[in-house]
This record gives sequence, structure tokens and C-alpha cells, in this order.
Amino acid sequence: MESLVEATSGAIGSLLSTTILYPLDTCKTKYQAELRAHGLVKYRNTLDVLLEAISSRQVPSLYQGLGTKNVQSFVSSFIYFYGYDFFKKLYLKKSGFKSIGTRANLIIAVVAGAFTVIITQPLDTAASRMQTSEFGKSKGFWKTLSEGTWSEAFDGLGISIILTSNPAIQYTAFDQFKQRMLKGKMKSNRGVESRPESLSAFSAFVLGAVSKCFATCITYPLISCKVMIQAAESEGGAEDEAELKARKTISGSLHAIWKKEGLMGFFKGLQPQILKTVLSSALLLMIKEKISKTTWVLLLAVRRYLFLTRTRLKSS
Repeated sequence: MESLVEATSGAIGSLLSTTILYPLDTCKTKYQAELRAHGLVKYRNTLDVLLEAISSRQVPSLYQGLGTKNVQSFVSSFIYFYGYDFFKKLYLKKSGFKSIGTRANLIIAVVAGAFTVIITQPLDTAASRMQTSEFGKSKGFWKTLSEGTWSEAFDGLGISIILTSNPAIQYTAFDQFKQRMLKGKMKSNRGVESRPESLSAFSAFVLGAVSKCFATCITYPLISCKVMIQAAESEGGAEDEAELKARKTISGSLHAIWKKEGLMGFFKGLQPQILKTVLSSALLLMIKEKISKTTWVLLLAVRRYLFLTRTRLKSS
């Protein structure tokens, strides 16, 4: 039951944070996906993407792909949190330890993340292609994927698996900090039946932001390559088919970014990426903490109600 509560609260938190920050995510993704060749620059920064949407009266297009992204966020978060909580409890049961160490926690997070990525990769690919399409020309989920082969729906799978180290580092750090902060509260409530202690909204927000910021800076070059691999093909582009095909591999995307933009190309859009991912992850964990607490209270109330009802039936 606790695994189900963790999975549900995490998925709802991911859904809400994705929706709130989606326009920023679209602007950031379109800016990342642009390769600057021969000094030709369409977007100088993320703000230019927003201004283009406003000037062309395509502001609603900032939400293109939102439905697919929400499904992907909800499903992936549900699977991840359920798997993470399940494997963590299994480890503690088999090992006999009362708490889980940092190394074991990291391994469990990576395994849960890799399993999640394999299942949800087509949704992630479709959402990225819809976001990077020209404003007003985004296609639906099925049409976006049906235009390519089944293997193309898994574009970027390899790099996505590698990037499971990002949330693994974040959630491991968050979990360790959380355990230390709640240690005193748990001692004071020892021997008393009550709901599990949870972080305050502000504490969860700060811990989520700090842990995600560090993980994002370390893995950003890979994030840039993933966007490049999954980006929609630009209409009327000067690239030939061979070059486009080469960009669909990790080595090809690395070479394309290095050739056209140099070292700084790997960190293009880092600031909006940090802003988006930090706020998203912090909101996710904050909402998850609050929902988990409320869900536990509701389950405890239902259990007590059923217990009292059963007692009355027996006495009568």
C-alpha cells in the first residue's frame, strides 16, 4: 500500500509541475535544438522563442505536445516511484538493514530509472518532436510517431538510459537529506501510532532545487545531445539525409554540436534548463510530500472507520 501511495503522489506531482512549467520547457527545447551554422542564428536566447510565439500569434503553440508530455510524465513518475520504493523495501528486507546506504540507494534509483525509460521512450520522443516543430504545425501523437519507423520511436533510448543518473543523483541526495531532517521528529514520536513524518513544503522545495541543480550541471552535455537526437526535422533545412541520419546517434550528435557551435554549444540553454528542471523537480517533490501526507491521513481514517464498523457489527 505504501508503494502505491508513493507512486500515485509522485505521478500527480510530476503532472502538475510539468503543466505549470510547460511553456518554459517548450522555449528551452526549441532553443536547444537549433544548430547555428555559418553564423546564422534564429534564436539568440530562450526569450526569442517566446517573442516569436507572441509576434506570430501562436502563444497557444507553446503548449503543443502538452497532452503527450503529461501522459509521459505521469506514467514515468508512477513507474519510477513505485519501482524505487519497491526495490528499496526489497533490499532492506533481504539485507536486514534498518536503513539504506547512499551507494545502494543510487543503484536502486538507476535501475528504476532505466526500467522506466524503456517503457516510456516513445512518449518522450513524440513530445520532443512536437515541441520542436514549427509553431502551429505540430502534429498529434500517433501521426508524429507513424511518420517514422518503430525503431525511430526509441530515438535517444541509449542516452536516456545514461541520463537516468540525473534523477538517480537527485532523488538519492534528496532522500538522504530528508532522512536526516526527519530523524529528530521520528524519535519524538517513537512508540506512538501516527502518520509518517513529512517535510514542510518549503523544506521539500529547497532540497529538491539544490539536488536537481547539481545533477543538471553535470549531465547537461548529454541532455543537449538527447534534444538534438529527438528534435523534429526542420522544414527547408540545408542538411542532407546522411547528415540527419548521423545526428540520430550519440556520436553523431556530439560531432554535429562540436562542428557547428564548439564547446559552448554543449551548454547552450543551460540557464533556462536549470531554471526549468530545478523548479519542476522542486515542485514535484513538494507536491509529492504534501499529497503523501494527505493520502496517509485518508488511509488511516478509512482503516479506523472500517475497524469501528467491524467492532459494532460484532457487538450487535
